[in-house]
Amino acid sequence: MIVALPATSSSTFEIKSANLPLVALLLKSTDLAALARELTVRFGDIPDFFDQDALMIDLSPLQTSENSAHGDIDFPSLISLLGSYQLVALAVKGGNDAQMSAALRAGLLPVPDAHLVNQRPAEPAPQARQQPAPAMAPGVAPLGALVIDKPLRSGQQVYARGRDLVVLAMVNAGAEVIADGHIHVYAPLRGKAMAGARGNADARIFALALEAELLSIAGVYRTSEHPLPPGVAGQPTQVRLVAGENGDRLVMSVMTP
Repeated sequence: MIVALPATSSSTFEIKSANLPLVALLLKSTDLAALARELTVRFGDIPDFFDQDALMIDLSPLQTSENSAHGDIDFPSLISLLGSYQLVALAVKGGNDAQMSAALRAGLLPVPDAHLVNQRPAEPAPQARQQPAPAMAPGVAPLGALVIDKPLRSGQQVYARGRDLVVLAMVNAGAEVIADGHIHVYAPLRGKAMAGARGNADARIFALALEAELLSIAGVYRTSEHPLPPGVAGQPTQVRLVAGENGDRLVMSVMTP
């Protein structure tokens, strides 16, 4: 026998599960002065890189550092520093008991079960990895690449937020091209190129003639202080990030027809 019971529902609210996209900051040092300097170097000339993005602070890296594992963290100052870059710190994970207690007092929410996306496996499988397609809202098409067809002069900057960047003209020295995805430059690349700007380690940089001042993928960078290899400089080249025992490194390979 099936019995249907009458039910009542609230007319003023509903409670449902929701997913919140978060940016994660993996904190590797309790030295906030050093953190401020590095943030300035990386984002100081990109004031609109973040746009009130919700942030999780991951303290896990501190637990493997002999110098910082038990260090105190000035969370109010850290939250203020991140806020100056339009990052809204909401949550924290991975700290020791003292760090987590201090974070809780500063108003951060502990999220021990949160996990990072785009993490590389410790031992990559020999076969090619399948990238899952990003989840999209019904009826919403993914963003296409941002295409720039004019030369970029020194001081100019282009940021492809949430998509790839395609440049059909020269990127001169002093210019910057930034993308959350891949960067394609079908001309000489002489300025700065930063792909995977929000941590996508699978992003790549392609240039018809690589002469870059700076190359960066997911925060791993190489500057002109380290000259390009002779066989790569000025050649059609792709740059990718490869995991290794001593950390990720940029690998450059000449593209042949």
